[in-house]
Amino acid sequence: QVQLVESGGGLVQAGGSLRLSCAASGRMLLMNTMAWYRQAPGKQRELVARITSFGSTNYSDSVKGRFTISRDNAKNMVFLQMSTLKPEDKAVYYCNTLDAGNPYWGQGTQVTVSS
Repeated sequence: QVQLVESGGGLVQAGGSLRLSCAASGRMLLMNTMAWYRQAPGKQRELVARITSFGSTNYSDSVKGRFTISRDNAKNMVFLQMSTLKPEDKAVYYCNTLDAGNPYWGQGTQVTVSS
């Protein structure tokens, strides 16, 4: 059973930075693609960034050039470095992976950006 725990959210001014962390437990996920999603109030959950086991990354157009996803396989962790934050980045951010055909989600971490 995979468990994901996010941390690092908070309140930041527009233009600021935050680094989110996702700690995985239950089994090593070094062969899994890991992803960050976010969900703003009244909106659907959307993909923010994804990183494969080989380190290939892709980003949503809305965060490209501002956010960076990375992973530390030895620590079984995934990170999301967020820079030049905008008020529209405000959302609950979730860590995600697919393992043995099953999706796993963390509990989410709140990011609030003040203008």
